[in-house]
Amino acid sequence: MKPQPPLKQIDASVMPEDIASAWEASMALRGDATFFEVFANHPDLYRWYVGSFYGEVFRGGTVAQPYKELLRLRLSTLHGCRFCNQGNRRDALAAGLTEEQIDAFDDPENGPFTDAEKAVLALGEQLALTQPEGTLNPGLHRELANHFSDAEILELGLVGGILAGVAKFMFTYDLVEKEDACPFHPATT
Repeated sequence: MKPQPPLKQIDASVMPEDIASAWEASMALRGDATFFEVFANHPDLYRWYVGSFYGEVFRGGTVAQPYKELLRLRLSTLHGCRFCNQGNRRDALAAGLTEEQIDAFDDPENGPFTDAEKAVLALGEQLALTQPEGTLNPGLHRELANHFSDAEILELGLVGGILAGVAKFMFTYDLVEKEDACPFHPATT
C-alpha cells in the first residue's frame, strides 16, 4: 500500500534539483517516491543523510562495499521494507552478490556464502529490529574477527545500526512501502 505520511509531501516541481533528481529515479525504479517528497521539507537533513552517511560512511569507510551491501539487503529483507528492497537488491547485485545468494538469505549457513559473508549476515540478524535481544556475543565477534579488524567490525555495526534505526523512522513516519510480510504495521486510530 502506498505510504500515507502525516507530514506534508512536496511536489517534485518545486523540490531542490538534487532531491527532484532522486525523486525521478525512485519513481522510475519503484513507482513511489514518498520518502523524497517528505524529505524535501528539510533539504539539509536529506543532504546530510545522503552525503555524510551514504557518501562518507556507507560508500566510503574501510569495509569493502559488497559486505555493506550484503548487510543492508539482509536488514531490509528482515524488516520487510519493499521500498528499500527494490533499491538494495539492485545495488547488492551490482556489488557482486548473486541471485543465488539473495535467495539463500533464509538459510545462510547452507547458502553459497563465504565464512566472512556468513558472519556479516549473522551480524545483520543481531542488529535487526526483529531481534530486540541482539548482541555482539563472543562467538559472533570471533567469527567476524576472523575476517575483519575491530575497526571494521565497529564500522559494520554502526552502518547496520543506522540502517535499522532509519528503517524504524521510515516505518514510524510512513515514508515507505512495506512488504506484505513486514512485521511493523502501526496501529491505526
